[in-house]
Amino acid sequence: MASKLDFVEYVCGQIGDPSEISYRKMFGEYCIYCKGKVIGLICDDQFFVKITAAGRAILPECEEAAHVR
Repeated sequence: MASKLDFVEYVCGQIGDPSEISYRKMFGEYCIYCKGKVIGLICDDQFFVKITAAGRAILPECEEAAHVR
């Protein structure tokens, strides 16, 4: 199921400054960027944040999704 554009725009609006946050449709889902760098994905109307050391320090309790190869 592809994500809805309304959900993508809502998530991007919640993240921060619209001049720094952008998105691009990819394979029916969306890649989210901050200042041109990938920060996450939206798949099936769920926002998945890219895991980084800094992000893990800020949100250590976040549940990780299963990694599927």
